[in-house]
Amino acid sequence: MAGQESHYILPRPEFDKPVKLLIVVSPYYKDIADNMVAGAVAEIEAVGGSYEVVEVPGALEVPTAIGISDRASNFDGYVALGCVIRGETTHYDTVCNDSSRALQLLGLQGLCIGNGILTVENRQQAEVRADPKDQNKGGGAAAAALHLIALARKWGAQTKGVGFKPASDSYRLA
Repeated sequence: MAGQESHYILPRPEFDKPVKLLIVVSPYYKDIADNMVAGAVAEIEAVGGSYEVVEVPGALEVPTAIGISDRASNFDGYVALGCVIRGETTHYDTVCNDSSRALQLLGLQGLCIGNGILTVENRQQAEVRADPKDQNKGGGAAAAALHLIALARKWGAQTKGVGFKPASDSYRLA
């Protein structure tokens, strides 16, 4: 059973400059969403970061909100939170696959996103995964975003000396 397994968890990253994250949450299942936000907030605060929370109607809107935010704001990273519980139709598969795919594409474009959209068979599974005292998937999603931010800052600060260098002020074309 997954609840009895032991997993390695990376140590929290440390930051020289503060980090600011946007938590985008679908509160379709409000109690589950609230628990996930609590876990994410605790993780962000543990590294001295700041955050904002925005709500969207459903899991499919989470990636769109992140994309809009990336174009219009200055967040270092994003935490995507929500819950999709299998129902009687194939809508579950569409929501799970499309929200995950959209988040992955945003990540491949360079956004630092922790994906905490739960995809579960029933409410009990969701409750266990969302509980900050149990599996704490909200905290895990925030931790993933923080690790990606740390990596982006590490590699973003490096220069490879490739490309053109700007001409000095004394250089002029005749």
